[in-house]
Amino acid sequence: MMHVGLTGGVASGKSVVAAKLAQLGAVVIDADALARVVVEPGTPGLAAIRETFGEHMLQADGTLDRAALGALVFSDDGAREKLNAIVHPLIREEAARLRQAAAPGALVVEDVPLLAESGQAGAYDVVIVVQAPREERIRRMVEDRGWTRQDAEARMAAQATDEQRAEIADYLLVNDGTREQLLARVEELYRQELVR
Repeated sequence: MMHVGLTGGVASGKSVVAAKLAQLGAVVIDADALARVVVEPGTPGLAAIRETFGEHMLQADGTLDRAALGALVFSDDGAREKLNAIVHPLIREEAARLRQAAAPGALVVEDVPLLAESGQAGAYDVVIVVQAPREERIRRMVEDRGWTRQDAEARMAAQATDEQRAEIADYLLVNDGTREQLLARVEELYRQELVR
């Protein structure tokens, strides 16, 4: 089994890369999806968030109020560290379970947005980093996601810099062209370096 870590800043194109790798046959484990699973109602993760941040972080139906929690943690470094201390170990545990369930010899790609920030790069055989120009990322967040420029910049400021991510990269995919160009780069990387 080859164990690949895939990361990139918000709106860099990392999800496009992950989807293409899955289409090519990789087993993709999405840390963002797992982050939702580990805080569902009835989980220890949601209980810990309620205990740490208060009842007001829950909606009336008992689910996590993601907007309220996001507003807090992207404006308060201490709160973000507390949240990460709760969810990151739970995500890693769930990812390990999924990895162990993969077929022998599989290419397993873990899509981890905060790979550089969490110091986990050494846990992977290979790390792929996706980058895109700063202004293009902001444009995507504002136009495609409906965020304000201020929200986009706050999200970017809360993540590792391009330089920090590049330091952990075995392969750097620069997403500065069309979607088709990015997909072609992914396929080339897959065929030349990841499938042996």
